[in-house]
Amino acid sequence: MSAVTVAVVAKECLPGKVKTRLTPALSPEGAARVAAASLADTLATVRSLPAAHRVLFFDGQVVPDAADGFDVLPQPSGGLDERLGALFDAIDGPLLLVGMDTPQFGADDVAPVFDEPERDAWFGPAEDGGFWSLYLRDPDGAHLRGVPMSQDDTGAVQLARLVDAGLDVGVLSTLLDVDTAPDAHRVAALVPGSGFAAALAAEATTSTGPETRATTATTATPATTPITGGAR
Repeated sequence: MSAVTVAVVAKECLPGKVKTRLTPALSPEGAARVAAASLADTLATVRSLPAAHRVLFFDGQVVPDAADGFDVLPQPSGGLDERLGALFDAIDGPLLLVGMDTPQFGADDVAPVFDEPERDAWFGPAEDGGFWSLYLRDPDGAHLRGVPMSQDDTGAVQLARLVDAGLDVGVLSTLLDVDTAPDAHRVAALVPGSGFAAALAAEATTSTGPETRATTATTATPATTPITGGAR
């Protein structure tokens, strides 16, 4: 087992609050269920990694059952750069961050982090110009605060910030974030046997029918899990 903590940044999968760009191709409820499947697949992959600690950096009240065994760290208020900065300040030792929007990511995509943990940083670019993962051997939120998030140049600015700080940065595979319906179908085709692909197929079929289901996408586990392990 390595000394690396792996954190998944995620929000509660509520209809109308998550993956809104999947509508109107999917109903808000369907989009939330697809988002929940994306998060569940991501957590399953993280569970398979040789991590020292696993953290769910969570925005919401109800923690999904798929996060069983993860330490839950509630996200503070503020912009995404401030929240990610707080995460990187809160963890002792090497930290790998991954998002919930790349359910196709596998252990091979982050293998360099565990093969070369002595490297200062590893950066995982996303096709949309952002980033899906970030590793810092010595976590410091100052490397993220002030980076404009959710823009076409977010990844370029973040990578430049790391390089300008004098860090030795490696680059991981470029992955596609699930933002729109075409994105979702492209990702599902990459992992046809995944829970995400199954959820998308079910919702795509449902969306063509006369009714949509109204079940929620999460289960009733309060987000009160104590922080242990890598958080300080």
